[in-house]
Amino acid sequence: MKIAIASDHAGFALKERLREHAAKSGHEVLDLGTHSLESVDWPDFGAECARAVVAGRAERGVIVCGTGLGIAMAANKVRGCRAAPCHDHYTAEMTRRHNDANVVAIGARVVGEGVAFDVLDTFLATPFDGGRHAPRVAKLGALDESGDRK
Repeated sequence: MKIAIASDHAGFALKERLREHAAKSGHEVLDLGTHSLESVDWPDFGAECARAVVAGRAERGVIVCGTGLGIAMAANKVRGCRAAPCHDHYTAEMTRRHNDANVVAIGARVVGEGVAFDVLDTFLATPFDGGRHAPRVAKLGALDESGDRK
C-alpha cells in the first residue's frame, strides 16, 4: 500500500521510525516532512498529508505531532479527509472498521514506539466494515463547514 507520512518537529523522530517500519513491511512511503527537529507548524504538515490522500497520491496517511490532536484537526479541514487520533490497537482498528478513517494521527509524546508500530500496522491492515456504517460515513462527508448537510 502507498502511504503518505508527515509530522511536525515534535513528531519527527517517531515519524522517521514509522517510515522505516512501514517500508520494511512492504509499503511504499511518501514522506512529506518535516525533515528535521527545527520548529515548524503542525497545520501545514497535517493538511499536506490529508491533501495527498484525498488527491489519491496515497491510499492512507499517517501524521505525527506531540499529541496527535492538533495535526488531526488540521488534516480534517481538508474535505474528504477522515483523520483519527489513535493511541492503541483498539482505536486504530475501530476507526478503520466503523469510520473508514483514511489518516491516522499518532501522538509522539503519548505512545511509545512499540505501540505506535502496532497502531500503524493495525490501521493499515484493517478494512472498512461498510454495511450499517457506510451511511454514517456518507453523512460525515455530506457535512459542510457550518456542520449542516449540503
